[in-house]
Amino acid sequence: MQKKNYYLDSVLDLNSSNVWGVDGQELLDLWQKDIKDEDFASSEEKVLNIIRLAFDVYHFDPKDEREVKRYGTGEYVILPGAGKYKDAIAIRKKTIRQITDLSYENIKHITAAQLLSLIEANFGGGWESISLTIRDIIESAFDISTTTLPASRIHAPGGTLERKVADGYEVLEISKGTWIEAIFAKKCEPMEKLRFMSGAGYDENGNRKVRDEDDEEDDEEVEERVDEDEDVDEDETPDETFYESYTPEADIKDVEDDLVDE
Repeated sequence: MQKKNYYLDSVLDLNSSNVWGVDGQELLDLWQKDIKDEDFASSEEKVLNIIRLAFDVYHFDPKDEREVKRYGTGEYVILPGAGKYKDAIAIRKKTIRQITDLSYENIKHITAAQLLSLIEANFGGGWESISLTIRDIIESAFDISTTTLPASRIHAPGGTLERKVADGYEVLEISKGTWIEAIFAKKCEPMEKLRFMSGAGYDENGNRKVRDEDDEEDDEEVEERVDEDEDVDEDETPDETFYESYTPEADIKDVEDDLVDE
């Protein structure tokens, strides 16, 4: 059997964001590897608290036949206990059943079609019927737009609906009398975080400069000179530069004297 390549190396790498991206079988494989560590038992409850964010978690006695039958239907994944009770742990991925179950963590792990199904089940009130908090959560992971048109025009050739679908959006149509509200949703592309770099960090061609140790030493020398300048008391040390740069005016012959001489 081919070994699966998982994003996580250990269940100790779990956090509130990535726990929604793993499934029960992956957790079982990582758990069985980590449980061999003697110190894992002390981390078990901490890990389970994170797992509970995305999974239903149940402790049960593996010697109790009734409970073994209850959790052994294939609906749950069974983790061997590592804590002091040495019980078994049944986990099952939580189902996002309603729009209020959405969070900034799990919204990234559903599809546009699943999102629109949740909106449709939200009493059919349309986009504006959703609370601002939930809308903000949705828009953190999806590009959302809406349009409301007469039912006779909503499917007009070349119209908004046709163009949006062609651009990869899923669409939900909500009837409002003789009008229809169309809600369009498409998963946002993940954005790379940009780090600000000052203009001095680039060369004339716009390429990032590679700083070496000599550059860092030069910066330190500049800082030292700046510090020395700041220590000078301007009241005690007069500025001689004006006098040093001062050049007496050349002797200019009076024009009127020239006229008199003539």
